[in-house]
This record gives sequence, C-alpha cells and structure tokens, in this order.
Amino acid sequence: MRKSLRVAGVAAACALAGGALYGTGAAGADAPTARTTAEPYNIGRLVGDIKTYYGATQDADGTWQAAPDSAYADDLARIQAGARKDIAKAAKQAERAKGHHAKPAIVFDIDDTLLLSLDYEIATNYVYNNATWAAYVAEADRPAVFGTPALIKYAKSKGVEVFYNSGLSESQRAGAVENLKKVGIDVNLDARHVFLKNADNPPAYLSGCATAGAWKCTTVQYKSGTRKHIESLGYDIVGNFGDQQSDLDGGHAHKTYKFPNPTYFVG
Repeated sequence: MRKSLRVAGVAAACALAGGALYGTGAAGADAPTARTTAEPYNIGRLVGDIKTYYGATQDADGTWQAAPDSAYADDLARIQAGARKDIAKAAKQAERAKGHHAKPAIVFDIDDTLLLSLDYEIATNYVYNNATWAAYVAEADRPAVFGTPALIKYAKSKGVEVFYNSGLSESQRAGAVENLKKVGIDVNLDARHVFLKNADNPPAYLSGCATAGAWKCTTVQYKSGTRKHIESLGYDIVGNFGDQQSDLDGGHAHKTYKFPNPTYFVG
C-alpha cells in the first residue's frame, strides 16, 4: 500500500470533513472524529471544494494539474518560505559548531510531498487500489509539488543533507527515482538516502515491528524509526516534511512541516 493505512475514497474524505465541521470533539483534516451528530458535509460540494483548492484543470492530455496561482500553491509557498529560513539558520549554527556537532539534515516524504498525485485521485474518484496505484507510480510521470525541487536545491546549497523517507515499497524504487529526476529533484537519490518499505527484508533498526515477511509497523513506527536510524548515522534532523501527520509524528526531528493534502488520510 502507498502509505500503511490509507483511508480511500470520496466517502471517507466526506466523513473526515463532516467530523471536522459537525463532530462533538475537536477535529481537523488529519484527526477524524469517531462519530458525528449532524448531517455530514455534502459529498458533491466536497469534491468541488477540493478541485477549487488545487485550482485543478485538465491539460491537453486530459491530465489533472494543480494551478500555480491556487490556494494550494499559496499555502505551500508560505510553508516553504518558513522552512528556508529555518534551514539557513540551522546551516549557520552547524557551520559555527563544525566538527563538534552532527551534520544537519532534512527528511522528505515523497507522495504528495514531492510528487503530486492529484490526477490519480481525481481520475479514480479518490478510491485507492493497489494495482492502479502501482501502475501510476511506474509511469514516473507525476509533477512536482510546487516549490520542492528549488527547496531541495536550496538545502543542498547550504550544506544540509537530504534524505527521503517514503511509504512506497522497495519494488517501486525505480519508478520513484526516475520520477524525482524528471521533475528536477536529483539530490542524493542513492539507496543510502532514499528509504522505502521493504517488507520482505526489513532493516534491523525496525526489528521491533518488522521481521522478514511480517511487516507490522505503523506509519509512525516506520517513519520515526527510519529517522532515528538516520540520526545514528551522525545526522541532526533539523526539518521533517510530509503531507500526513503520520509522516511527522514520533519525534527525531527538530521541526516538522505539514504540506496540505485534503485528498486522503493516513493514520
């Protein structure tokens, strides 16, 4: 599965929105309530709102694209502007402490953090399927999430190491790397920097929740465990980027940056 526990489909998204609007407890896009006491948000309006947020339009090939002047793009730009300042500050601090401190690093999720899956979501009516998703990833033709190629190049220019921590499977490595290169993200795409799920032969540092052929790690366990491993290699993770809260929870990063994604939820 793309991410370990994906809530798929417009109906699920509608339930999340309904919980956020009408639930009796506090809720948000990443924290659905267990029950609601009022009629949920209308599913047709929700789909329309998602398209409006992305400024979604079809190009000449019929592919759904996000608009660079959309609210989605504006939100990304705001988050990334703050991240740039934080990266620059961390790089200066590391330079002053050179030789006496771990090297600064940042960690990125891939799906809808670096590579946008909007066309897949709309084309499938927000319903996830293992086979169609695998084929989509293998096409290696997703556009970049706005601003991310430049953000990664900026981090590299400041001497900050870049790592990738994705819920994609090991079998999808070739497609992911090809796609990242295609959109201009060509920094540290070797196996030492790109961490993917390997259920058949999980790494020893995940032994608490994964053994050969028996993957039991939650998204948080997998992602935080991988960040802990990166730290053990001598890096100080100054920033962790993801589109799901489960990409960010679990510690092992000084700061977290949540990119917007209203199309699905991963616990």
